[in-house]
Amino acid sequence: MKIRPSVHADAAELAALLNEVVAQTGTSALEEPLDEVTFADWFIDGPLMLTSLLAEHEGRAIGFQTVSRYGDLPEGWGDIGTFTRQPGRGGVGSALFERTRAEAVRLGLVALKATIRADNEAGLAYYASRGFEDYRVDRAVPLKDGRPVDRISKVLRLA
Repeated sequence: MKIRPSVHADAAELAALLNEVVAQTGTSALEEPLDEVTFADWFIDGPLMLTSLLAEHEGRAIGFQTVSRYGDLPEGWGDIGTFTRQPGRGGVGSALFERTRAEAVRLGLVALKATIRADNEAGLAYYASRGFEDYRVDRAVPLKDGRPVDRISKVLRLA
């Protein structure tokens, strides 16, 4: 497995990966597929992006992790997002996080915040296993079908 920075040319492949994960899991904060242009803006080179890394195996993307300034974050915080084809196995998330954390520290960030749907048990476990602690709960955020699902924000203090 190789971890490297995501570049604009990766947008189509990573958008397809994201759309596959969203369709398969049904627990992503994202509910609609993204086209390549929107994906690049949100996850690679848009104005809110701080870092974007991808994991590849045998030339195929198997996951990516980003840190952005999305939302109303305190100064020095970044918002982290993780998407992998192999959740819970293969060490993809661990390898990505090791590099992302180092990059966040290099950028001078003091904390990373992850927001996970309450019904995403794998996502909650992933961030907890990396030392993220509960920070805030947004109750009953409606999904596109109207179903209410809590959003749990977790924080990892880097300094």
